[in-house]
Amino acid sequence: MPDLHGWITRQVDAAEEYARDHILNPVNALRRCEADRNILNRHRLNPDAIWYEAAMCEGCGTEGDMAYPVTENLNDCPELLDLAHAHGLTPEILATLDRPQKGEWPEPRGFRIGPPARPTSSVPPPLRGPNWKARP
Repeated sequence: MPDLHGWITRQVDAAEEYARDHILNPVNALRRCEADRNILNRHRLNPDAIWYEAAMCEGCGTEGDMAYPVTENLNDCPELLDLAHAHGLTPEILATLDRPQKGEWPEPRGFRIGPPARPTSSVPPPLRGPNWKARP
């Protein structure tokens, strides 16, 4: 199961696909999807966080002299929770989503541990975003 960020991303993808296929004038709906993606790009796991802050929301930032994270867990980010509410999140759905954990080492940039990534050509068309590019 994806985390809150991943769940919202899937909802935005679905809304965008619906707007492209079923709305006569999709400009406003597509503009809303673009705005939602901008929020998702700001409010995400901080890739530069050290291991004990690995679950913090980058977009919420830090506070105080010790730079403690404002939002210690991405699934508690108020911006993402409001965005998810607009896309139909219920307490039952939220309870099923993965929760980023402190103490897990974030994957280093440019280095992948585990099996190779699946080619993007295997992504079904309904899940492809506006900037989707096939990758072998």
